[in-house]
Amino acid sequence: MNFSDHVRALDLEALRRQIRAATPDEVAHVLGSGQIGESDIPLLFSPAADAFLEELAQASSALTERRFGRVVNLYCPLYLSNECYNQCTYCGFSSKLKIPRLTLTPAQVEAEARALHEQGFRHILLVSGEDKNAVSLDYLVECVRRVRALFESIAIEIHPLPQEDYRVLVAEGVDGLALYQEVYDEALYREYHLTGPKRDYWTRLDAIAAGRAAGMRSPRLASLLGLSDWRLQAALLAIHGRWLARKFWRARLAVSFPRIQDSAQEVFTPEFAVTDRDLVHMLCAMRLILPDAEMVISTRERAAFRDQLLGLGVTRTSAGSKTNPGGYRITEGDDGEQFDVGDERSPNEVAAAIAARGFEPVWKDFDRYFTREG
Repeated sequence: MNFSDHVRALDLEALRRQIRAATPDEVAHVLGSGQIGESDIPLLFSPAADAFLEELAQASSALTERRFGRVVNLYCPLYLSNECYNQCTYCGFSSKLKIPRLTLTPAQVEAEARALHEQGFRHILLVSGEDKNAVSLDYLVECVRRVRALFESIAIEIHPLPQEDYRVLVAEGVDGLALYQEVYDEALYREYHLTGPKRDYWTRLDAIAAGRAAGMRSPRLASLLGLSDWRLQAALLAIHGRWLARKFWRARLAVSFPRIQDSAQEVFTPEFAVTDRDLVHMLCAMRLILPDAEMVISTRERAAFRDQLLGLGVTRTSAGSKTNPGGYRITEGDDGEQFDVGDERSPNEVAAAIAARGFEPVWKDFDRYFTREG
């Protein structure tokens, strides 16, 4: 069974009703039991659970420290291209926008990668818009070959690929795959994705499992916060995470919490506001549901809030991010960004803030030797 089959069997309206109808007694029972089944997931994201935020935070903090210790891994995105076929209403790379378009040459990608390596990064995320001509499999392979000696972990966040293409990238040294569904509701999904290959809701829904089946060590999920009711989306995201964890129990699952602030071109205002308190609630409940998953916060969020999230469940964070191709060394300025960065501190400043909170900033927590056979 694919996850798309699982989703087709779900009654989203029944799930929504369960979230809204949850009572404080039900939430207290789940938190007290220490055992969270799939039927309990809606309870933890319910309005009734709002009153238990302190308990959620304490439980998430304790569980994170038991599972991960007091460490926070640092990574950085490297944007290969902002060329894109898709017209997504919320995205700074949308094909309808008149922005400077650029796809880096492999030599330029290497120059950008060296800039990040010099800053201390050993974990990198290669990101691109969804233009399969600009960012082909051959192009990706060449880029990976040019940067793999610099980093212990290379992840990708690109258009969905067939499983055989993911296998090629794994063989070249890619070990992580970030692929966000954006919104777990087919009808609503089509309202936000107007044209382009990304409009195919069901193909995208199954692509993350194809990547893991091909050998991607660390699949990363997310729902884009602001596109729908965060409570329902969080529940569906958690269900997706549970499904992946069961099917691929050896994977290091990761969950991100990207929240729309403003797009780089200020063309989209989220209809469904997600407050700081809501995001904390979602993060802490997700930790209890997925105790072994990495929890990731990006530089979308402002610096002070990111610092406050340390200790609540976060185990991985980006730093010094640029969201346009060539932003570290090749280009000047920030033209062609995907979104505005909220935390503009340098990587060393972020690391110092992590240490000031009593945590250890870690630049490397994986080695390819661990996955070698023989």
